[in-house]
Amino acid sequence: MVLTPLPDSRTEPDGSAVIRVLSYNVRSMHDDTEALARVIRACAPDLVLVQEAPRFFRWRKAAARLAKSSGLVVLSGGATAAGPLLLCSLRASVERTEDVLLPLTPGLHRRGFATAVVRIGGVRLGVLSCHLSLQRDERLAQAELLLERLASMGAEHAVAGGDLNDVPTGKAFTHLAGQLQDCRAVAPWGGELTFPPHEPRKRIDAVFATPGIEVLGCGVPTGLPGVSGADLRAATDHLPVLAALRVPAV
Repeated sequence: MVLTPLPDSRTEPDGSAVIRVLSYNVRSMHDDTEALARVIRACAPDLVLVQEAPRFFRWRKAAARLAKSSGLVVLSGGATAAGPLLLCSLRASVERTEDVLLPLTPGLHRRGFATAVVRIGGVRLGVLSCHLSLQRDERLAQAELLLERLASMGAEHAVAGGDLNDVPTGKAFTHLAGQLQDCRAVAPWGGELTFPPHEPRKRIDAVFATPGIEVLGCGVPTGLPGVSGADLRAATDHLPVLAALRVPAV
């Protein structure tokens, strides 16, 4: 199956921008990194919201290697955000970045957000990558912290995405979708389920956008030219989510 094409990235005459945003859990790059890079390149993203980026020995080199092999650059995050990482194309100019560590619950993994404010064309955009807790109550609290962080970034328009460890009927997912656009629900495109990659049964990965952004399409890029099923299965233990968005000019 060949998907209906998503719009290409571009800047409109009025300064608004069509952008592609990819959210992807890369499992610390423990799988086929060449397949991973092929998938990312084929999606032609302006922004990549990574989860489970390498966090330990030589993690910066690993992040730089992923960015280079994907035709992108490192924007922020990694170990300093407890795993979330942001990559971007040269189309984006960086206004500021901040890595945020969330409150630690004893006995559970440290979590964090990788955040940035970027400009693309005439657009100013807040960006956040997250990987929420496996524990229900902590996950809901982190969803609220995500909304608070977006509101505090000083950007009228923002995108957030990641591995939510929750399904659309779950409390954390529902809480986010109550204040942000769940891009897949607004404009379905491609596949829906994201985990596990061999026989996906759940949608636990998502891209969200603030209300002023127009969602042009969002989903798993199964069938996108250049993205093979073999690469999707080999690259990592999640399927990616690709969204095309039109962001108004400042």
